[in-house]
Amino acid sequence: MKIALFSDIHANLPALEAFFASVETQKPDAIYCLGDLVGYNIWPNEVINEIRRRGIPTIAGNYDFGIGRISDDCGCAYKTDDEKANGAVSIAFTNQIVKDQERAYLRTLPAHIKVEFQLNNDKLNLLLVHGSPRRINEYLFEDREEKSLLRIMQDADADIMCFGHTHKRLPSDTPVFT
Repeated sequence: MKIALFSDIHANLPALEAFFASVETQKPDAIYCLGDLVGYNIWPNEVINEIRRRGIPTIAGNYDFGIGRISDDCGCAYKTDDEKANGAVSIAFTNQIVKDQERAYLRTLPAHIKVEFQLNNDKLNLLLVHGSPRRINEYLFEDREEKSLLRIMQDADADIMCFGHTHKRLPSDTPVFT
């Protein structure tokens, strides 16, 4: 089974369209979005509606959660004063342009999606989250200790965990499992 995952589109409609053009050539069996449909860019309503139109199962990202509740806090971990100032402008702008129906949709997004695969007697649990199973805005970077990640997965009853939020791309030589 081929599964396509994407996250952190952040209202970038041209990027979303490019993703869909690419994924259509791959012909996955399923597509899931790991959150953060909105924020930072000018097409939040269009991105939300394209996801809805395609019926893509989507989890709430930290930005989706904040905008869905008209919050002025996206749960972002900005490091500098400039980043904080730009983040405040971004969330205010996004809150201003997101329409009521799209905001209501953001409030319906689940925190996690668990997909159970069974082949013969073997069961495999795939957990999809935005930040981590513990917190929507927790960063899980590659330098995290393995025992910490294993504990997180064990507590979540997951054999495989997929997450976004870090804004880090996979290297081009990353193996694709089917």
